[in-house]
Amino acid sequence: MTPDDFAAAIRTIPDYPKPGILFRDITTLLGDPRAFRAAVDELVQPWAGAKIDKVAGIEARGFILGGAVAHQLSAGFVPIRKKGKLPHQTVRMAYVLEYGQDEMEMHVDAVAPGERVLLVDDLVATGGTAVGAVKLLRAMGARVEAACFIVDLPDLGGADKIRAMDVPVRTLVAFSGH
Repeated sequence: MTPDDFAAAIRTIPDYPKPGILFRDITTLLGDPRAFRAAVDELVQPWAGAKIDKVAGIEARGFILGGAVAHQLSAGFVPIRKKGKLPHQTVRMAYVLEYGQDEMEMHVDAVAPGERVLLVDDLVATGGTAVGAVKLLRAMGARVEAACFIVDLPDLGGADKIRAMDVPVRTLVAFSGH
């Protein structure tokens, strides 16, 4: 599939969650078996045959994509969640949102030092969540090999912030605007 094909599979919802925002809803892509398979295949392709130990998915759509990517790579899966959602001992990292701050966490034993990890989520906008996730994984000793997203909103600069951390970024389609 081409970037235009992926774009066509993604629903755009105007004025959600607030006026002036064009929400890029990947649930339509997930519901299309051909588009979903193609997206996972494209996210996996650069690392097929490489030794990736874990795939970390950011709550919640990153769980769907990350689980599929981990399966294809025969890697483990690490959920990165909002604070207070994981049942075992966790490690936590604050991250910056567009209007404020929040915290994410993962289990303390989710990654071992030196493990090669791919970070996966549905969309990169301002990059705050993904930058926080990279910092969290690195704090536990993981080697973050890349960050993978279906959608990039390049006008918001998030992918550039991740690249500035020496983490390659893979995206399948870019939409201008917010």
